[in-house]
Amino acid sequence: MKTLINSSLALALMALMPQAMADTEVLTVDKLNSLNQVHSVSISPDGSTLVYGIQKGQERGNNHLYLHDVKSGEVRQLTSHKASESSVNWSKDGKGVYFLSSRNGSSQLWYLPLTGGEARQITNFPLNVEGYKLNQDESKAAFAFTVMPGCESFACTQEAIAKEQSKKHNTRAYDKLMVRHWDVWLDNFNSHIFVADISKNKVTTEAKDVMADWDTDFAGMSQISFSADGAKLAFSAKAPGVDHAWHTNWDIFEVDLASYKISNLTEANKAWDAMPVYSSDGKYLAWKAMQTPVYESDKYTLNVKDLRSGDVKQVASLWDRSISSFQFDQDNRSVIAIAQDLGQQSIFSIDINFGEVTTVFNDGYAGNVSIAGDQLYFTRHNIANPTDVYSIAKDGYGLKQLTNVNKDKLANISMGEFEQFKFKGWNNEDVHGYWVKPANFKEGEKYPIAFLVHGGPQGSFGNMFHYRWNAQLWAAQGYGVVMVDFHGSTGYGQAFTDSISGDWGGKPLEDLQKGMDYIVDKQSWLNRDKACALGASYGGYMMNWIMGNWSDGFNCVINHAGLFDMKSFYNVTEELWFPEHDFSGPYWQFKENYDKFDPSRFVDNWKMPMLVIQGELDYRVPYGQSLGAFTTLQRKGIESRLVMFPDEDHHIRKPDNLKEWYREVFAWMEKNLK
Repeated sequence: MKTLINSSLALALMALMPQAMADTEVLTVDKLNSLNQVHSVSISPDGSTLVYGIQKGQERGNNHLYLHDVKSGEVRQLTSHKASESSVNWSKDGKGVYFLSSRNGSSQLWYLPLTGGEARQITNFPLNVEGYKLNQDESKAAFAFTVMPGCESFACTQEAIAKEQSKKHNTRAYDKLMVRHWDVWLDNFNSHIFVADISKNKVTTEAKDVMADWDTDFAGMSQISFSADGAKLAFSAKAPGVDHAWHTNWDIFEVDLASYKISNLTEANKAWDAMPVYSSDGKYLAWKAMQTPVYESDKYTLNVKDLRSGDVKQVASLWDRSISSFQFDQDNRSVIAIAQDLGQQSIFSIDINFGEVTTVFNDGYAGNVSIAGDQLYFTRHNIANPTDVYSIAKDGYGLKQLTNVNKDKLANISMGEFEQFKFKGWNNEDVHGYWVKPANFKEGEKYPIAFLVHGGPQGSFGNMFHYRWNAQLWAAQGYGVVMVDFHGSTGYGQAFTDSISGDWGGKPLEDLQKGMDYIVDKQSWLNRDKACALGASYGGYMMNWIMGNWSDGFNCVINHAGLFDMKSFYNVTEELWFPEHDFSGPYWQFKENYDKFDPSRFVDNWKMPMLVIQGELDYRVPYGQSLGAFTTLQRKGIESRLVMFPDEDHHIRKPDNLKEWYREVFAWMEKNLK
């Protein structure tokens, strides 16, 4: 009887399949741009209620806060003001939430009681609040402002701003590096930390700059922590100096809020120290620390300082993963940490006394963890699913999906099946990757290949839902997607990450070649005779390198912001510590290291059609690199196209620009593969 029921069900499903397939859509850029995005996730102190923001696609004025009853699943909209809210935090008593909003014209701190009544403005500073952090009893807050170094008051900064705006000439003048960063030319102003007394029942208008004389920025609000008694504040920053462009020596500084004296707690370590966090019981200060100077991709290890004895120890120093973020668990005996791990971004518990590391969750990309009782609340996405909120017990059991914010938008969208694979790459070592089938895959058919190469180079194309390089968009176009985490990728151990330094065109290229051979042998639906390689930044560098060193590998190549000439790149990029680590020092001292893997040296071998794309505001890989590649292609008579985005930086972010970016990419692939 059971067999009969199953057979009948199967026949019924088969009868419905043609209609279901007819109703099925695939992911488009417009649909991607319209997806709801969850942010500012936080759990109430008693664990009963979540608060989070939802940005509804690209709609202006549609970014509001929601309350989510964990037990019942009931959701209600909390705010509806046309000005959005961000940086949400629960009050300690669970009776309200703090947030930033510009609903009165400038970005200020607000408090919304959940027992009834309107939101109250907590601060009214003459400058925009760019971030905040509350102390434990909510009597003080740290704020971020952009100010003129040396100014002791807001009025002083306002005068400096007015003076800059009144200048009749249009010049920039510098006496030291950096002169520009990411997508902006630097000016005379810096981001500083201010501290102020606050209250839910009055408006605060004054605050004190704790680093007034520093002509440098602090590292951001995630890099600030108040001590349990509120008497001290720790933050991460580079000490003032002229060498910021070529070192990675961020330190942990502690401010005595009675005297405002600043102490450097990590002066002995010349590598990167970040993310100070005090324990809630006042016993510890923890931070994450690298060991290798002038290196941004070294392993972050947890350091814990006993505030009673002053002793500092490395915790779980032999654990071969780099901590992305962490927080003390409620018992202060362990921390909950996020770290990349074998193509995932996972949640771990680390015992601070014994260094024992326990995996809590390891499927997809997790982040934004909140803790309440024995439960963790976090965001998670993977290759086929955008971000939602989940909960899991601290022992790793009882995973629950709490939100489905794109249920309606994705109801009829067919996503490509995906799977992680592993093969033997350089030196017969294990290398991982992912394949994604076309969204409307049919057994027995062969599909052209989109071979995506990640940037970094110390990065990963792991199990994530990416908005700028979304594998499902290629799957929707009928391509089989292949992504290989070659030597140099993150999440596979520090030696694996380090192995790319000084060998940009060696191990990674061999991994990519072996990965392609492996996957087309194992997955017969992939058509090796029709393949296009794509990459950005270091991935774009690899496109230029492939042109000269795997010149018959693909039917077409797409290069976004790729390094072309290593000498000129060194002289125009802003973060000099990056090339100086990976190539052992400045270009003039180590010319042979830069030249060995310089794509411009191998242009005699170039012959594949290439699309070159670039943002003109990109100061990480300035647009001269793309012009150099395109000029070479044109003079050699190779089919090529240059697409410039004047208002974009290293990434294409604006929705209409992103839509055009994908249109150009898909048109190039269509022309050369189909």
